[in-house]
Amino acid sequence: MDEDTEIENLMENVNLEYMLEFETDIFLNMIPRSQCALAIVAKGLNLDLVIFNILKVYCDPGNLILVLNASDGEEKYFRDKLKNENVHNINSGVNAADREEKYLSGGIHFITTRILVVDLLKNRICIDKITGLIVLRAHKIFESCQEAFALRLFRQGNKTGFVKAFTNSPESFTMGYCHVEKVMRALFVKGLFIWPRFHGLVRQSLKEYEPQVIELHVPISDSMKKLQSVLLELMNITVNELKKITNALDIPEITVENCLIKKFHKILQAQLDLIWNQLGGKSKQLVSDLRTLRQLLMTLFCSDTVTFYNYVMQYQTRDYTSVAHWVYFKPADMFFSLAKALVFSGNREFNPEFCGKWKVLLELLKVEIPNEIKSSNYKDSTVLILCSDQKTCHQLSRLLTDGPHLYLLTMALKKKIKFSALSKQFKDSCGDVQHIFAEDEISDIGPKETKRTKKEQSEGGSSKKIGSEDQTEESEDTEEYQSTYILTMSQNILEKSSDDFGANDTTFEPVSQLENMDLSQMCESLTRPKILIQTFKANNNYVSLQNTLEILKPQYIVLYHSNVTAVREIEMYEAHRRNETPCKIYFLMHTDTVEEQAYLTALRREKEAFETLIETKRTMVIPEDQDGKSDHCAGLQRGITQPSKDTRKGGQEDGPHRRLVIVDMREFRSDLPHLIYKRGIDIEPVTLAIGDYILTPEICVERKSLSDLIGSLDSGRLYQQCIQMMRYYTKPMLLIEFDVHKSFGWQQKFIMGDDIENFGIQQKLLLLTIHFPKLKIIWSHGPYATAQLFDELKHGKSEPKVVEAKALGGGEADLDLIESKYNTNLYDFLEKLPGLNMKNIHEFLRKGHSLREVLSKSEEELKELLGNTADAKAFFSILHEEHIEKQEPEPKFKKGGKFKSFRRNKC
Repeated sequence: MDEDTEIENLMENVNLEYMLEFETDIFLNMIPRSQCALAIVAKGLNLDLVIFNILKVYCDPGNLILVLNASDGEEKYFRDKLKNENVHNINSGVNAADREEKYLSGGIHFITTRILVVDLLKNRICIDKITGLIVLRAHKIFESCQEAFALRLFRQGNKTGFVKAFTNSPESFTMGYCHVEKVMRALFVKGLFIWPRFHGLVRQSLKEYEPQVIELHVPISDSMKKLQSVLLELMNITVNELKKITNALDIPEITVENCLIKKFHKILQAQLDLIWNQLGGKSKQLVSDLRTLRQLLMTLFCSDTVTFYNYVMQYQTRDYTSVAHWVYFKPADMFFSLAKALVFSGNREFNPEFCGKWKVLLELLKVEIPNEIKSSNYKDSTVLILCSDQKTCHQLSRLLTDGPHLYLLTMALKKKIKFSALSKQFKDSCGDVQHIFAEDEISDIGPKETKRTKKEQSEGGSSKKIGSEDQTEESEDTEEYQSTYILTMSQNILEKSSDDFGANDTTFEPVSQLENMDLSQMCESLTRPKILIQTFKANNNYVSLQNTLEILKPQYIVLYHSNVTAVREIEMYEAHRRNETPCKIYFLMHTDTVEEQAYLTALRREKEAFETLIETKRTMVIPEDQDGKSDHCAGLQRGITQPSKDTRKGGQEDGPHRRLVIVDMREFRSDLPHLIYKRGIDIEPVTLAIGDYILTPEICVERKSLSDLIGSLDSGRLYQQCIQMMRYYTKPMLLIEFDVHKSFGWQQKFIMGDDIENFGIQQKLLLLTIHFPKLKIIWSHGPYATAQLFDELKHGKSEPKVVEAKALGGGEADLDLIESKYNTNLYDFLEKLPGLNMKNIHEFLRKGHSLREVLSKSEEELKELLGNTADAKAFFSILHEEHIEKQEPEPKFKKGGKFKSFRRNKC
C-alpha cells in the first residue's frame, strides 16, 4: 500500500472542513504512519484540533498509541472530546496487572513517563505492538531526561512505530548549541516542520476572517511617566554595575530591554549557574535587585496606586536597605517620593490617582457596549475581559461592583495605610461613599498602623524575611482570588442614559458562583448581559483560551493586558467561526510604556527565534538512520559490554556478559538510570529497602543531592540508612551528587568554612565517618559523572542478585504497593516514626484508613494493628505524649568559685 492510499484510509473518519488551511497542511504532513517528525509552531497557533484528529485516526483497539507530556487539563479535554472507550489513563493509581490488561486492549493511553519507563524495562508492555508515540511539549526533551529514556527503549524494541512531537515554544530552541538537533536526536525524528505566524499559509488562513479590533491607546499620567523613567534609570544603573563586576563574562542577555520580558531572570540564572559560586555577594544582590525593579515596574501598570504604594513601602524598611544596592542609587529618593505622591496630596491627605485604563474600561462597559446591546437587542450578550493574573481579575471585579473610589478607600484600610483625612477632591468625587467610613474610624487607623510598624521594625530580621512576609501576605490574599469572576449588567444600565449615572452608581452585580455548575451552565442560566473576567489561562477545566472561547462564544472581548498568545488564540477562534458575526475586540494598551515595549520585545524575540530555526533547518545535516529504524543507528548505540573473567581458566576473558545495576523505583525521578543504561549496563527496577543503587553483591550506594543530604542529616534518617547498609553490605557508599548545571563545589571560592550552616553540615559528615569507618563518601559533579563512576566501580566485579537485594531489610514490597497504592510522601513520613518499620508499615497502611482514625486507637488496638507490644508502645507514645529534649542542669557554685554539687577531681 502506497503512502497516498494509506492517508486516504486513515482520514475516513476525519472531517477536514472545520480545520483551517494551515492546520490541514500540518495534519497531512504529520499523519502518515511512517512519518517521524517534530512540529514547531508559533505561540497561540493552537494545535488542539490537529492533535485531536490524529488521535481520532488512531483511536482503535487495533492500535496502541502512547501520549507523553500531556497535562491533566489537556488529557481531560481530549478524552471528553473523543468520547471513546478506547482512551485510557495510566497513572500511579493503576496497578501493574491492570496496566498490562489495558495495554493489551489497545487504543490511546495517556501515561506518565516514569511508569512507562518502568513498564518497558519490566516487559509489561509489548514494545513491538506499539503503533507510535505522541509527544507534547517537545522542547522539554533533552538527552538525559526520562522521556528520552522511554523513546530509546521504544525504538530499540520497535523499528516500525512512529514518533510525532509538537511544541509551541520556538525560543526554547535558541538556547545552547545545536539545541534543535539535539532534541530531534533524542526524539528519534528526521522531519522538522516550522510554522511561524509570518508563514504565508498561516497569514492567509487568519486574514480571511479577521476579527473587528479596536485599539485603545491609553496615555499615562505625568507622575506615572516620571516613575517609569526613574525605574528604567535604576535598572540601567544596576545593569551597568553588574556588567562592570562581571566584565570577564560575555552575557549579551543583560540589557534593560530584555529585563522586561517575563523569563529574563530564568535565562540569566541559567547562564550564571555555572559560575554562581565565583560571584561575590554584590553581584548576586544586583541580580536580585534587577528582579525587584522589574517587579516594581510591572506592578506600576498592573495594580492600583494604593497597592503599588503599599508594595513600595516594603523596600524602605531598615532590614531591606541594609542589603539592597539600588535604594542607594541617586534616582531612588525621587522614586520613593513619586510613589508617595500617587496616593497622597498635601499633608498626607488621601487622594489616590486612578489607573488610566479604568476610565476607558468603565466607559466601554457603561456606555459603548450597552448602547450596542440595545441597538442589536442581544440581551444574552457576553463580554469577556482578559487579564494576565488573578489579582487583576479580583481588582476589576471589585472596581465594577464597588466603584473606583470605594475600592481604593477599602484597599487603603485593608492595607492599613496611614493618612490624616480624605482630600476635598476625593470627597467631592466619591459621593455617597464617605458615609460608609466615618472620619473617626479613618483617623483611628493611623496610630494603630504606626504602632504595628514600629513593633515590626524593632523585631528586625534579614532581607529574606521581608520577602517571606510579602509572600505570606500574597498567599493569604490569593485565597480569595479566583481565575474567573462573573457579573451581570443591571437593568438600569440598559434603560438609563450614561449621563444619568453617578460616580458610584451600582451598574454591575456579582453572580454567586455555584460549585456544581460549570461556566457554560452558569452563563445559560443568566438572562441579562454577562461580564466574565478571566485570566489568559482560563480555568483548570480548559486546556486553552481557545476552548473557553468556543464554549462561551462572547460577542465582546476586552484585552485588558497585552499578550501575544491570547491575541493569536482569539484570531484562531474567529477564523474557525468563519461566516458568523465577528466579535468585537477592544485592545487596551498604555502607549509609550514598558507594557508596549514588552509586547513588542516578545514579538521580536519570537521572530528572531523562527529565523534562527529556518536557517538551522536549511544548513543542518540529518543522518539517514536518525529515526532509529536501523539497527546501526548511532543514537541507539550503548557502551561496550565488558568481558567476564573465569578464574578456572586462569583469568582468561570469557566473552561479553550482561552487566546489571539494581535501581530503586523512586530513583526514576532522576536522570541517572537513563545515563547508566546508555553505558551498556542493564538496570532492574526494584523497590529497595536498603540503598538506592546496588552495583555488586558488596557495593550498595545511597545517592543524595545537596538538599536531600542536608535534610537527611538534620532528621537523622541518613544515620539509620547507613546502619542498614553497614549491616548487609561490606562496601557501603554515600554518593553526594551536585547539580550538573551548577558549580561543583561545597563552598564559595576562597572562603574557608566561615559559613555556620555549611560548617555544621561538615561536622555531621565527620561524625558519620567516625561512627561508620567502612562507609565510603564519594562526590560527583552530576549524573553523567556518576554513571561513569558506577561503570568503573563495576569493572571486573560480579553482578548483584535481584532476589537477594529485594529480600534484604524486608524490602519485598512491590512498586504497586508503595508507589501506586500509597502516597509516597506519606509513606516516607510514616517510615520515620518510632514503632513503624518495614515489617509492619504495609499492614498499617492497609488497615489504618486515616491518621484521624489511628489517633483515636488505644495502645492495645495499636498492638493488634502492628503485631508487636514494643512497636505499639513506641508509636502510641510519639502520637500522644510530649517529647522534649532533656537539658542537663547547670552546675551551681559556692562563694569562692567552688562547686556546690560537684567536687574537684584530684590529680
